[in-house]
Amino acid sequence: MSETIESLKCLIIGSGPAGYTAAIYAARANMNPVLYQGTQPGGQLTTTNEVENFPGYPEGVTGPEMMLELKAQAERFGSDVRDGWITKVDFSGDIHKVWVNGTKEIHCETVIISTGASAKYLGLESEQKYLKLGGGVSACAVCDGFFYRNQEVVIVGAGDSACEEAHYLSKLCSKVTMLVRRDVFRASKIMANRVINTENIDIMFNTETVEVIGDGQLVTGVKVRNNKTGSEVDIEATGFFVAIGHKPNTDIFKDFLKLDETGYIINEPGTSKTNIPGVFVSGDAADHVYRQAVTAAGTGCMAALDAERYLAAKEV
Repeated sequence: MSETIESLKCLIIGSGPAGYTAAIYAARANMNPVLYQGTQPGGQLTTTNEVENFPGYPEGVTGPEMMLELKAQAERFGSDVRDGWITKVDFSGDIHKVWVNGTKEIHCETVIISTGASAKYLGLESEQKYLKLGGGVSACAVCDGFFYRNQEVVIVGAGDSACEEAHYLSKLCSKVTMLVRRDVFRASKIMANRVINTENIDIMFNTETVEVIGDGQLVTGVKVRNNKTGSEVDIEATGFFVAIGHKPNTDIFKDFLKLDETGYIINEPGTSKTNIPGVFVSGDAADHVYRQAVTAAGTGCMAALDAERYLAAKEV
């Protein structure tokens, strides 16, 4: 075997709550895990200012701070956390092959995929500005809706997830304005009727976002345009929620792993196992329902335990 090829018991692809939790459990099981952090070390939570719903933080914690603590905990038990990202995989044989940054080749007995999913945004300059500032733009109502209690917010989207998030926000916020690009919902009738029949949800059909308005630090409103008449209006709001879907970061696995129509990895129910023995999945790369830090951490634990049992069975 070439000296340039590294052999590992356990490779974890991606960081965030799922990847770091998998590393903690794998390290404690003497699997000597190596974790590559990917293009966004710490995952989506590094873009979140306040996390108040993760157990063990009674006063809350910032997303970046929590990820640094999870990383430190993984390293404490001996996890090898590295910079870099996986650019190619080959899961066709008993030994799983991956390439780092397009050059370094690694052979792995087990692989845990924790690459997550990326929220889709409208791509407006003003939207991205306030997203980076943490001043009122979010793609997760369950994560951030709490910060907008008794305030007026705007949400963009027309599918089941958008309706679910709008309904969730309606329980916290004084008013929710829902922007729907077409003249109908894409959501199921039951979900659409739920928001239609909610008193403090105002639905604007044939409406697109022109600009997220703010004072340079915080969102103060949203400029929208009716795509039938061309008329524009400003809506006062302190929060702007985008619910137009997520894209799982799984493209490099599509030639080997079973994915659903959206690109989420299909796991064996009740486990983290994929269709390839020795390859496991955790976090938002497979979860399109809950998408929470605590559930991602739980599946990271599952993946490490499944990988440990897989290795133990091979030794018998």
